[in-house]
Amino acid sequence: MGTDKRARQKELHRTRAEQARKEAASAARRKRLVNIVLATVAAVAVVGLIMFITDDDDTNTADKSSNKSTTTAVDNTVSTTAALGTTECPKPDGSSKRTTSFDGPPKMCIDETKTYTAKVETSMGAFTIALDTAKAPATVNNFVFLSRYGFYNTLTFHRIIPGFMFQGGDPEGTGSGGPGYSFQDELPNQGDYKMYSVAMANSGPDTNGSQFFVITGEQGVALPPQYSLFGQVTEGTDVADAIGKVQTGEGDKPITPVTITKVTITEA
Repeated sequence: MGTDKRARQKELHRTRAEQARKEAASAARRKRLVNIVLATVAAVAVVGLIMFITDDDDTNTADKSSNKSTTTAVDNTVSTTAALGTTECPKPDGSSKRTTSFDGPPKMCIDETKTYTAKVETSMGAFTIALDTAKAPATVNNFVFLSRYGFYNTLTFHRIIPGFMFQGGDPEGTGSGGPGYSFQDELPNQGDYKMYSVAMANSGPDTNGSQFFVITGEQGVALPPQYSLFGQVTEGTDVADAIGKVQTGEGDKPITPVTITKVTITEA
């Protein structure tokens, strides 16, 4: 009788152990599935955000391919000469006639030994960008060139995503416009983007034009280094924060337009 009781107890223990093993295995499978789903959602979210800061139409310029240089970037160092064009420089005092379309990229219009800042006046206040001529000379040159021609005056920030960035510089206000040319990248290293970094929007490698964005959230900081980083907001971060929180509608377009009234370049 005692032997039967011990046998039943042993069988009960074995059954319970087998059930516990099965439950642990099932829990492990559920955990793996959840992790896979979360990873997939995160990847989709990042891809979606990256798509938001691209130029919506990669054929919006006169002929982007004709303006590309055959010189490639090595270790994030770009030949400035290769990225330049032949369009004449505007007057340094910003008195040149406003121009919103060009036949090609500009000549070198800046002095790389000097420092440049851009005061961006908007309908919501002003912020100042310290331009990085050391790491992105061609991109800074382009921004100074366009600013001194009054290109950005009256344009809007056509796309705003809270916790991410706000984007402007499109004369069409749709995300598909540009200055009529493109120029090659000057890409940063992974991890170089920070809060209030200023970078170029694009529609793929070497398709920079006039559209730029200001990072206002951690989603922007986490971007891959696929966008030419050329400046940092040093004054008026409160204005940048306010712009980054504007209420938007379809296509992340502000319900009340946020307009760039003027961009003033200072060199020292």
